[in-house]
Order: sequence, then C-alpha cells, then structure tokens
Amino acid sequence: MTSFLRRGSTRGNMATYQEFIQQNEDRDGVRFSWNAWPGSRLEGTRLVVPVACTFTPLKERPDLPPVQYDPVVSNRSPNCILNPFCQVDFHAKSWTCPFSYQRNALPAQYRGISEEQQPAEILPQFTTLEYTLQKGSTVPLAFLIVLDTCMDEEDLQAAKESLQMALSLLPQNALVGLITFGRVVQLHELGCEGISKSYVFKGTKELTPKQIQDLLGLARGGGGGGAQQQQQGGRPVTHQPAPGSSGTNRFLQPIQICDMSLTDLLSELQHDPWPVPQGKRPLRASGVAMSLAVGLLESTFPNTGARIMLFLGGPCTQGPGIVVDNELKNPIRSHHDIEKGDARYMKKATKFYDSLAARAAENGHVVDIFSCALDQTGLNEMKALCNSTGGHMVMGDSFNTSLFKQSFQRVFAKDSKGDFRMAFNATLEVKTSRELKVMGAIGPCVSMKKNNGSVSDTELGVGGTSMWKLCGLDSSTTMAFFFEVANQHSTPVPQGQRGIIQFVLSYQHPSGQRRVRVTTLSRNFVDASAPQHIYASFDQEAAAVLLARMAMIKADVDDGPDVLRWLDRSLIRLCQKVGEYMKDDPSSFRLSEAFSMFPQFLFHLRRSQFLQTFNNSPDESAYYRNKLLIEDVNTCLIMIQPTLYSYSFNGPPEPVLLDSSSLQPDRILLMDSFFHILIFHGETIASWRNQGFQNQPDHENFRQLLQAPIDDAQEILRGRFPMSRYINCDQGDSQSRFLTSKVNPSQTHNNMYGWGQDAGTPVLTDDVSLQVFMEHLKKLAVSSSS
Repeated sequence: MTSFLRRGSTRGNMATYQEFIQQNEDRDGVRFSWNAWPGSRLEGTRLVVPVACTFTPLKERPDLPPVQYDPVVSNRSPNCILNPFCQVDFHAKSWTCPFSYQRNALPAQYRGISEEQQPAEILPQFTTLEYTLQKGSTVPLAFLIVLDTCMDEEDLQAAKESLQMALSLLPQNALVGLITFGRVVQLHELGCEGISKSYVFKGTKELTPKQIQDLLGLARGGGGGGAQQQQQGGRPVTHQPAPGSSGTNRFLQPIQICDMSLTDLLSELQHDPWPVPQGKRPLRASGVAMSLAVGLLESTFPNTGARIMLFLGGPCTQGPGIVVDNELKNPIRSHHDIEKGDARYMKKATKFYDSLAARAAENGHVVDIFSCALDQTGLNEMKALCNSTGGHMVMGDSFNTSLFKQSFQRVFAKDSKGDFRMAFNATLEVKTSRELKVMGAIGPCVSMKKNNGSVSDTELGVGGTSMWKLCGLDSSTTMAFFFEVANQHSTPVPQGQRGIIQFVLSYQHPSGQRRVRVTTLSRNFVDASAPQHIYASFDQEAAAVLLARMAMIKADVDDGPDVLRWLDRSLIRLCQKVGEYMKDDPSSFRLSEAFSMFPQFLFHLRRSQFLQTFNNSPDESAYYRNKLLIEDVNTCLIMIQPTLYSYSFNGPPEPVLLDSSSLQPDRILLMDSFFHILIFHGETIASWRNQGFQNQPDHENFRQLLQAPIDDAQEILRGRFPMSRYINCDQGDSQSRFLTSKVNPSQTHNNMYGWGQDAGTPVLTDDVSLQVFMEHLKKLAVSSSS
C-alpha cells in the first residue's frame, strides 16, 4: 500500500488517536510508538516495541516566532524550564517544577503576570517555544572546503563551478578555507594579496593535532600573529601575515575579503600533476586531507559552528585511511569480502575515520561528504564522519550530473527570512519526570556523558547519558529516543498519572545567534489490567521506523541473518501479545486497526536495501542507512515501503498496492522510494507512445496521460534532498528492475499460470510474498509451542 493508503480514514477510537498523533507531529515534531504508557518496567518490556519517540528538534513552525528573552530555569535538578505543565501561583508569583516538585520564584520581569496576562511559555498551545538568548556574541559561519584533484578534468571543472556557485550564496561575513589533495595535501593561504601560497603536506604521514598547530603556527582557539617559520618543501620559509591578520584567518578568511582571490584560485586549480601509470589508481591522500581539516578547525574554532565539505572522486589509496591500494587488479572490498574477513584495509581505516569523527563532533564541527565516482570511494569506512556530526552524505556517479549539482545547491537553501536552513553546534538534553528513564538515542549525535538520575542502566543506541551533541541539523533532522518506565512491577505508576518529558535544544542559528528551543510533552500511564487502552494508542508508522533504526544499529555489529531473525522474533512476540486468536488456529488470528499495517512495514523492511546487501556495494549500504538514521517518519516510511501511484484512462491518478498485480500493460506507474523516482510505462502504453499517438490532435488525452506522472515526479523532486535518481522506463526494460525489486511478489514465475488475465506481470524472484509471510506469521503467533 502507499503512504496515502496508510493515512486512510479510521473509525472509532483510532480516529481520535490519529488526529492526536498528527497534531503532535505538526506542533512539536514528536511521534511516540505508544501514546499511553504501561505503569511498570516489566509491562513495558512485554510490549516488545519500546516506549520511544522520533523527535524533529527544528521542525518548521511558521507560527512560532523566536521569543526575545531568556528561558526561566528551575533552581533544582533536573533544572527544568518553565512550560505549560508547570503549576503557576499568580498571587505568590511562583511556579512548581513538574519534575522536582519544587517551588521557584518567578523573575522580577514577571511581576505583571496574572490569569489574564500570561507569558507564552505557560500557554497550552506553546508546548514548543524558541528563545533567542540575550547574552553572548554572534559568530560567523565557517566553511572549510576539501577538494580532491585526482578526479578527471570534466568532473574537477564541474566541482569547481559548483563551489564558485556556493561562494556566491554565502553571507559576506562567512569564513572560507580551502584544502586540495591528490598525492600530496595543500592548505591554501587566503590572507595574502597578489600571490598564491600553500602549505604542502606528505600524503603518507598521519598528522597529530599538536603537529598541525606547530607546523601552522596556531594556538588552540586562536592563532598567533607575527612571523612564523614553516617547513615547506624541506626549507624553512619565514612568513609575515598581512596587517591586522592573525594565524587563524590566514587560512579562513571572510568572503568579503577573499572572494576574488579564492575564485581565481579555484579557476586556476589543475588536475593532480603526478603521473598515474597504466594499471594503477591515482595516489589519493584523503585521510591526511581530512586529518588536516579536522586539526585546523579544532585549533582555530573549537566549539563553534563550522562545516568541513569533502568533495571525493575516488578511494583513499595511500597513507592513513587507505581503503584500497593503487593496483587496479585489486578491486575495492565488497560485502562478500567483508563477510569472509578479506577486507584488508577496512578495520584500520574505519578506526582512523571514527577517531576523526569523534574529534570533529567534540568541537561541534560538521563533516559533509560529496562522493561522486563510478566505483566506490570508501563511504563505508568514512560513514562515522557524517553519522556522528549530522553532515550531508551525497553519493553520485559524477560531479557533472544534475543529480549532484541540484543536491549541492540545496545545501544552501534559505528560509523565508533569508537564513540558511541549517543549524550548528547544538546540544540536546532530555529531562524526564521520576517515572521515566532515558535508555539512549539513535541519530546523528554523540554522547556528552551526562549521567544523572534520569538515565537508565540499560543502553540502547548512544546511551548512558541524558545529553547529546548534534553538530549539524536542519528542519528535517530527526532523532529517536528510547525510554523505560522506572517503577517496579510491585509498585506501578497509578492509572491516569502523567509522565512528562522535556527536550532542550541549544544551538547556533545561521545568523550567529545562540537559541534555545524547548519542547515539553506528556502522556498518561495506564493500568496493565486494561491493556486495550495502550494498544489503541499504538502508532504503527513511528514504531516501524523506530524498529528500523534499531535494526540499523544491530546491522553494524551483527550478521544480516541475525538481524532478520531479531526482527522476525520481535514481530511474532508483538502479534502474540496484541493479536486476537484461538490457540493453534491460524484462521482465527486478527489484528486491530492500530496494528494492521505493522507486519506489512516489517515485510518490506526485511526486503529493503537497508538489510539486504545483495547487488549493493558497502558504500551504497552506508549511504542508504545514513538517510534512514536522519530523516523523519514519513520520509523513512517511503524508503521502507515506497509509494506507488497509477495513471490510466479509468480516472484520476490513484494510489495502488505495492504489488506485482499493479504492473498492468494499460497503466503508467509512478514510484517514489526516496532514492529513486521511477515512471513505469505498461507494455500497451509504451507501444502507443512509440507509435507517436500522443502527437496526433485527436489523442490529446493520451498526451496528457503521458505528461501527468512527469509533472508529479517533478513536484516531488522539487522538495527532495539529496535529489532522487530519476528513472523513466518501460515494462520489460532493464531499468524496470528498480520497481520489480520493490513490489510484493504476489505473482512470480513459480505461480504465474494460476492467475487470471489481469493479475499483472510476474516477478522473477524466489522471495516469499506478503501473503505467504502473513500465513507463516499467523501460524507462529498462535502456536502453543512458540
């Protein structure tokens, strides 16, 4: 089924829950797996799907202008911020914290508060509120470009043109730096007039932070002025900075100062001059270049918003971070090599890039990777650079394609106020009432190791803390948080008592201001003797995405079959818990409407590229999983179970089942899987088009039918980042495999003769269909022995 069908009308109690879920997502960017909570830890574990939520911290709210004052914070741990769930005594000018139950005096500026005049933070519609902090100076954004010069001339030219476009979009006070690399790494100095100067580093030697500071004459957090002696080409070179400059801004200059020189530098930049013998790969020092970039920023801009933007045209073939040697006869590792333990460089390279990611994240710096090459570039080893810092990961075949060019341009998209749609150097803290503890988070974050009374002993994802660092995020960046009920089974939380969670996001706005966005939520606890209230509150879409993220974490450490078995066991246990059936009678099995789509979501997740590595490279798997770990619920569902729309002469476009029965000769299908937008022409439609009927005046309807999915595809692509690959194919084409691999194979070459004329096109696969999957699920769920 499509996402449109998933959002179809519901009846009875579910309608109110669906409205409640949608309202909370629109207002607060939050979706919980369960919207009513069990009263004890034991009852929580019996639910199989944990009490958890997806949270989009910067979800766009046009009706939410930033408040121009600081938030009111309680003076007792967990230092909750004033919110609509606090009890306010208007006469005593005090408020009671719902976490510590302590009274706090309101600040002097609240002396005019009354029942009639209430500040926004205690109004029920402002469960989310954003504050602009009044203290602290604004800081400019910093962009450090790291450019691979080993790519072919056409790609290098396209990459340079895209960078020059990006420079024109940056604010005049933004700081920009440039590192280029091939066999050697060059850090370009932008602070000198009329002369090009760069510092050259060997591509085979790892650079420590101390070495980078010493070689460049930098002091951590600043940068020395005066003359420094540098080793360049084996000879000491005395350099006198420009008047008024410091060691820092020799390498990172404001656009308004270096725009001309940087544009000239890019236009003159040549392909890596080192010859590449036949049968060899170019020597590419990606590892040293990234080590230099991370070291430069942590010395000059620690704990300040900055982006490292890596443009990569091939794998690292020398020095630290090497993923394959330079012999073309030795192919880069595959999933099969990794499983057999034959990936020679992978373990060491992964450890190297993981350590760089940890250093970048500690200092609040984002790492973006734009990888464009026909072969793999090492994304699998480098994935932590993006996954830990919230950076963009964009993968393509060439920098000279519209796929890359449009994706890169959208990095610099602006909102209605003219600000970039990006935030920097954020911290996100979770505060819980006494009945709850936080187990961990899954998403683009690292732990800040803040362990207090609200932290569970059980860790899930990045756990053991109640505060995380998010170096980069935008309006779609979505975290997953997992909770457990603290109360023991013998002393459950009383029926109807409310549990409260507060998210406090502090971040650097692209304008340079520091802002705090506070989201406070509550849900009721329900007695385990009436589980139907908990079951009715189930959000199957959010739960599917939360389980998918848990599966991604497991897939990094476990074998594929083990992850599939874990998913299957979880689904069977959940069905045994919430299903209605008679023991050992599969035909009696029923799921309520709140769970009806959940098995289908997991069926498609099992078959997806996230868990099935066949026909995907390790780099592609890393790329796909990165997107599942950062996008919101609706987008992740499209990745797991693509949407499918049918266009025919029978009426307007309509959503149809993601099933082989939908592949009809007289239809056009439009599939959106997030990574691909595909238009599929049935055999009859393709034949008419090839005969040119659409060009005849009396077949205007046919021309419109052909055009309709193209227009809809363009509409989808307009808001998509990164840009999806656009595929236009006919029934029987090799490209149609992108659709046939996604549909439920209800008709295959094994059973095609048992179907009628309109049963659709058989799919050549040995995968089980959804129908067979459900039959097995019912048998196992009702079995007395399971």
